Order: sequence, then structure tokens, then C-alpha cells
Amino acid sequence: MKFCRFISLAAGEHPELPHYGILYGDHVQQLIAAPWTERSIVGKPKPLSSVRLLAPVEPRKIVCVGRNYSAHAAELGNDVPKEPMIFLKPSSSIIGPSESIVLPKYSQRVEHEAELGLVIARKCAHLADDDDALSYVFGYTCVNDVTARDLQKRDVQFTRAKGFDTFCPVGPHIESELRPDDLLVECLVNNEVRQSGKTSLMVFPPAFLVRWISRMMTLEPGDLIATGTPSGVGPLVANDVVDVRIEGIGVLRNPAHPFIS
Repeated sequence: MKFCRFISLAAGEHPELPHYGILYGDHVQQLIAAPWTERSIVGKPKPLSSVRLLAPVEPRKIVCVGRNYSAHAAELGNDVPKEPMIFLKPSSSIIGPSESIVLPKYSQRVEHEAELGLVIARKCAHLADDDDALSYVFGYTCVNDVTARDLQKRDVQFTRAKGFDTFCPVGPHIESELRPDDLLVECLVNNEVRQSGKTSLMVFPPAFLVRWISRMMTLEPGDLIATGTPSGVGPLVANDVVDVRIEGIGVLRNPAHPFIS
């Protein structure tokens, strides 16, 4: 099933109020709350043409995994880590489908990173090796871990390079009925493929990552894990359109625009 967040564009409704919903073809059915907590429906289905999709999650934290594909580590001149390399992006970096990635004036090299995102369904901490880690995952979505590469190389840690507003496009929805172990992850810029890799090539697969991260920090419902990017990362410039396309989920499309003070 496909779950989303949206605002209504219909006359007489409050466009400032976001809702969770279930997607059925070209219609969306409003839910009373986030689908990992409550699936009661409200009202009648709305045509997709009458709503605007938002980022499908509002996570308390975004946990990202670096160098989780060997070829990507190699293209940046890095060794493959012996343990998952994790870092955080702020929730303020999230944008939804069709929203603009703003290229900051402080960076001369902003790059795309297409990634599979895991949305946590229920609280988990200190998972054991034999725990069913994927049972704690509500579903899967597309993530673009936008990165100011020049700042990443300059700084000791990744916070500034990964944390700008608009540097975490997510969406267009969450797919709950999917196995994450062998999905094709692609990034296209202006309809040309730049990144293409299977999740089976991850150094640390999704279930391992959930267990690992849960031993460092409690994962809460709605939290987002970005699982790393295949090789082929490259620059974004003004007026580029970048698509993250993941098998079984869909396409997350965002334009890139320059910062305007």
C-alpha cells in the first residue's frame, strides 16, 4: 500500500493543514493520523489533482549511512568502513516532491545522492542479532541525500555539508508492501541516468542497519533511515531537475534553484 502526506487545494478547505492519506490510483483517502499509529479514514476519496503531495514523513531524526556501497566509497577515494558510518541530517532539511533544492551560496559543488529510505513503524532499541529488524520498518521511500561536497571535504564531520535547508528531498510516498533487499536505485538529472545500483550491493543491508542504529539510539515511529547511495554522484546546477527512482516505489522529482537572498 502507498501512504502519503498532502494538503488540499480544493476551494473551501484549509490548505495549511497537512493530512496523511492512502493512495488508490488517482485518488487519495485521508487518514485520521499517521498510518503507523492509526489507519481510520476520514471523508471521501479526493482526486490527486485536488491535492499537493508533501514529504510523507515528519521524522524526529534522520539517520544517514555513509559509504554503504563499495563503488561509491571508491569514487570518493575512501575505504569501505568496517562498521556502518552513521550521521544525522536535521529535520529542517526535508522537502517533498516538486519542491526546490536550494543551492547555497556557501558551496560551489552540490551533489545528488539517491538513496532508499526506511520509515520506522514502532519504537525499537537494542535489537539483538536474531530480532526481525524489518518488522520495525513501516515502509520504504525515496531519499536524496543532497551534499555540499566541497564543504564535506573541508570539514571534519558532515553536519554542515548535509544539513542545509532543502537538502533532504523525500517521497513521493511510502510503500509498505516491499522487500528492500534487491531494488534498483537510480538517479537521473535532466532525464539522463547518473546513478544506478541494486540495494543487494549494500555493504550493510537494511535489516543490519536497523539493528545497528538501534544499539546507539532509540528509533521512534516516523524516524527515517537513509541507507547510502550507489556510485555516480555528481553536481547539480541551477535549473537542473533531479529524479530519484526506486523500483517498487516510484519517482521523487525536484528542481534545483540558486539561493536568492
